[in-house]
Amino acid sequence: MTSQKPYKRTDRVGLQILQILGEITTRHINISHLGFITFTQVNVSPDLRHAKVFYSVLNKKLSQERVHSELNALAKAYRKYLGQKIRTKNTPDLTFIEDDSLKHEDHMMKIFHKLNKNDS
Repeated sequence: MTSQKPYKRTDRVGLQILQILGEITTRHINISHLGFITFTQVNVSPDLRHAKVFYSVLNKKLSQERVHSELNALAKAYRKYLGQKIRTKNTPDLTFIEDDSLKHEDHMMKIFHKLNKNDS
């Protein structure tokens, strides 16, 4: 009898990386000068060599381009600490990408509010 995993290995590794990145941010790498950054999701390639880390920024202190470039400049430091914690053959290369789902959700909510006002 084989046990079925609830989701793919890449999803499990992505969740593990997400948790570890949070720990790294609180213990080793200070990014508070960029604003309040939350890592929202990690997509890992099937060979586990590359990972896209999606983030959102609240209370931005710098421009979006600057935040993006500073986070990607810290990718090697994050990878160093990640390699010490994760138990995979290869430590994935990290690429940070802004998660615009919150902006999209806000935009959609504004549209719904406008529609509700027009119906009244």
